[in-house]
Amino acid sequence: MRSSTVRPANLHQARLLRLLRDHGPQSRVALGDLVELSRSKLAFEIERLMEAGLIVPDGLAASRGGRRSYNVRVAPSMRFLGVDIGATSVDVAVTNAELEILGHLAAPLHVRDGPVAVFAQVRELVAELRRTTSVEHFDGAGIGVPGPVRFPEGVPVAPPIMPGWNGYPVREEMSRELGCPVLVDNDVNLMTLGEQQAGVARSVRDFLCVKLGTGIGCGIVVDGEVRRGVTGSAGDIGHIQVVADGPRCLCGNTGCLEACFSGLALVRDATELARSGRSEPLAARLAAAGTLSAEDVSAAAAAGDTEALDLIREGGTRTGHVIAGLVSFFNPGLVVIGGGLTGLGHHLLASVRTQIYRQSLPLATGNLPIVLGELGQVAGVVGATRLISNHVFSPV
Repeated sequence: MRSSTVRPANLHQARLLRLLRDHGPQSRVALGDLVELSRSKLAFEIERLMEAGLIVPDGLAASRGGRRSYNVRVAPSMRFLGVDIGATSVDVAVTNAELEILGHLAAPLHVRDGPVAVFAQVRELVAELRRTTSVEHFDGAGIGVPGPVRFPEGVPVAPPIMPGWNGYPVREEMSRELGCPVLVDNDVNLMTLGEQQAGVARSVRDFLCVKLGTGIGCGIVVDGEVRRGVTGSAGDIGHIQVVADGPRCLCGNTGCLEACFSGLALVRDATELARSGRSEPLAARLAAAGTLSAEDVSAAAAAGDTEALDLIREGGTRTGHVIAGLVSFFNPGLVVIGGGLTGLGHHLLASVRTQIYRQSLPLATGNLPIVLGELGQVAGVVGATRLISNHVFSPV
């Protein structure tokens, strides 16, 4: 029976599948050390999983004295698709059941072009991925979008930087297109899951993961699980006000963090500096290219331009102010910073850290690491495959 047609029968089987996904091939003895099951019950559940085609034998295990046992692993034929749609780019990747990337493609796009145009491009990339990796089927697909998602239905809801996407049935459309289960989530939650699966948060049960890019959001992990709130909008910290009567945000409010410091806000403010003549490096770059980017601000700051440095530091301070409130409220064991704006360099992270340590109580920050994510561009697609594999490796 094909693995895509069957799910684990109970929570014991689900846990065994996730352990094998996360830790790779294991002997029955090693699995027995990780789960609270009797030897006979463990053997029974493994046999049922093998009969279902979800796990397979994988050679002799290392000797631990006495008779050597066999390793088992998740079926190596399983394939998961990850799609990470950002505001200005998209990544697609295919992994095996242990979430090792077998193929990865990326391309620029504009999410403001709307779901029909975006998914036409996604389909082209997925078709190319199939060709280059010889993948015939997907056992599930995870998709991330840069806006709020009503998670159970997989539908974006009034996303500020995604005009035309409100209510679009992403999950339903892509499940029909791909012929497999599909889950849709906010791109920040997928980055969070990626860092939890294979990045800096592998051993942390309670942490925050903040994405700084065209938009700003925060993934929240409590006791190992992403928390989305009642309707899926938890972590939308980009729309917390940081400046009274500040710039108008795309959400309609004023002074939001995202309106004051995000990819869009940074380009706006840098362009103003260039046109006013206050930053010669930025003015030169604007004259040469006609537009500015976060990379231009980073380069100007690296060259010692004080105006560009001030933009970065002020943005880091405002971001740190918001995160400090979250730290005081949640008391996480780790704060991960990721997203495109981390390319602004150490000045950004230093400003974020300084504000958090200054504003939050010592009990919350005394042993709190505040670090950059490890996975970079592939965090979202790895998280997408973790999301859908969690679903496939759950009882019906």
